[in-house]
Amino acid sequence: MSEAAARPDHPGLAARRVAADVLMAVLYRRRPLDEALAPGGALDQRDRALMRMLVATSLRRLGSLRALLTQYLEQGLPPNVPLVEAALLVGATQLLFLSVPAHAAVDLSVQLVAETRVARRYSGLINAVLRRLAANGRDKLAAIPVTVDTPAWLLDRWEKTYGAETARAIAAAHQIEPALDLSVKENAEQWAEHLGGRVLRSGSVRLIADGPVTALPGYDEGAWWVQDAAAALPARLLGDVKAMKVADLCAAPGGKTAQLAAAGADVVAVDRSPPRLKRVEANLTRLGLSAEAVIADAGEWHAGPFDAVLLDAPCSGTGTIRRHPDIPWVKRPEDIASLTAMQGRLLRRAAALVRPGGLLIYATCSLEPEEGIDQVEALLAERPDFARVPVKPAEIGGETSLISIKEDLRTLPCHMPDSDKRMGGCDGFYAARLARR
Repeated sequence: MSEAAARPDHPGLAARRVAADVLMAVLYRRRPLDEALAPGGALDQRDRALMRMLVATSLRRLGSLRALLTQYLEQGLPPNVPLVEAALLVGATQLLFLSVPAHAAVDLSVQLVAETRVARRYSGLINAVLRRLAANGRDKLAAIPVTVDTPAWLLDRWEKTYGAETARAIAAAHQIEPALDLSVKENAEQWAEHLGGRVLRSGSVRLIADGPVTALPGYDEGAWWVQDAAAALPARLLGDVKAMKVADLCAAPGGKTAQLAAAGADVVAVDRSPPRLKRVEANLTRLGLSAEAVIADAGEWHAGPFDAVLLDAPCSGTGTIRRHPDIPWVKRPEDIASLTAMQGRLLRRAAALVRPGGLLIYATCSLEPEEGIDQVEALLAERPDFARVPVKPAEIGGETSLISIKEDLRTLPCHMPDSDKRMGGCDGFYAARLARR
């Protein structure tokens, strides 16, 4: 953490200080954002909201911000002083995206570096760069291509898989702060009206929420849970699960477990992480739902057979960048290669748990084919007793654009467009439905 100055904080400085610390943890130590955000717990609700907005926007527009700042840094960033870049990012984000008065954005960023011995000699640099940015930064920002906010290795992958136009649309979707999606136990239309949202064709409720989710109507009553609209689709591919014995593998954070339990299934939720599984159980308790929780490595778990198995496999998460803007900056190409072997192991074990005549759903929140369709094709080549069951538009709210050429589910962040950009988009999910003969 920064060396706090002896004098009392100026209003808002604490939020900016934590934001700078989080950005350094993500960008220089490759810590996942959720883990790096832990220091924000000491902030009050208003400052914590500001801190999270600063961090998320800085990461969402990191390529653009770096491209702009480079234009004002004639000698580049000073080496081995990450706080300088963090302070510049925090200041630039306020000036360009959050409509903070220029004097406040500049002065508080200068104070950030003034707090530490190593960085304070760059106070003048911070002041000069941000004042120039305040004067003409918005005009320069308009000239920066949308693809700059995506690392080249990811953009190249998406262009090869989806084409240049779609890759650009994905990159553009990642620049926009997403709305909040909810899965509702019942009366979705009523809850949408109550919460000031709308019901999507897929059945999820979408709204723009201010303040903590726990303060929204219906939270304490267990009427709904947070779940991206695309993440809610794989479980629906099982159809009517009432009285079916279903295994939800790698179950945390538990949205799919809740879906299956709410639909009347006898669910066994399996996850290797005791803390994450405890959170699943706590959420089920809030929702008034029940499932058997099992702490186990799903790749080695022997049980069943089950009427249906749902495997939402651990993956690179490149389909969730809208909600996790740190992913492009903490992941590397080699991470995908290391994940594919584990996914294959999990999928083969999942297949072994399905009874003859049962169903298997394999899903990932990744945009990468190695983590999705390639895994399914490999299993089908190994197991001739399994066959693909095509996804039908009626099962996903008539959204034909979400069905791949192989008739699997394939959502992209640029899907589900809306005239209000905040109300459009979804996570990138792949899901295939396989039946065992």
